[in-house]
Amino acid sequence: MLFYIVLFAMVAAFLALRLYSVLGKRTGHEQPLPKAAEERFSPPARPRTIDLPAETREPAGRAIDSGAESGLRAVIAADPSFDVGQFLEGAKSAYRMILEAFWKGDEETLDWLVGDDVRAAFGEAIAERKAAGHVLDNRLITIERAMIHGATVEGRTARVTVRFDADIAAVTRDGDGNVVAGSLTDAVDTHDVWTFARTLRSDDPNWKLIETDEA
Repeated sequence: MLFYIVLFAMVAAFLALRLYSVLGKRTGHEQPLPKAAEERFSPPARPRTIDLPAETREPAGRAIDSGAESGLRAVIAADPSFDVGQFLEGAKSAYRMILEAFWKGDEETLDWLVGDDVRAAFGEAIAERKAAGHVLDNRLITIERAMIHGATVEGRTARVTVRFDADIAAVTRDGDGNVVAGSLTDAVDTHDVWTFARTLRSDDPNWKLIETDEA
């Protein structure tokens, strides 16, 4: 059942060994996350009729936006091992780890977690931050919700977009550790929309971050 989400399982394990949980928001003193070009997708020619798990469709604990349901059915039709709950848990682990790596300037970790466009944008932002002598000190308070916002299949490529709502504390420091902007005592809301992609029926089971945006 976990084959399709090998990357996210690796992320969770690696996070437990190396990173403490942190999260961030674009608050004016942080560098923006990159945004890949939008693309259009079509469902398979003969999609299967598939019922999504009932708990993901309940308003109180909703994990799937209503506009994403048909796309998710297309993903499941193309990859029957896809599981919504496990995907979302893996996505939350990836969200934490990617942001932590970005804020620490850990480009080696980013190399195997994100696609080419996002990697290039992250690299540029990290270089600019280093040139300014700034260090980001952002800490996760809680991830309030992770909800699948969209899903598509085109050919052998599946893409799933997740909205993350979280509370964070964020601060920017200079090279001497002095606070330049932000505060660690006040939590602020962050609302990010990230798109993950994977090539179906390939030898590589990994999902990678290919686009970031703000809700």
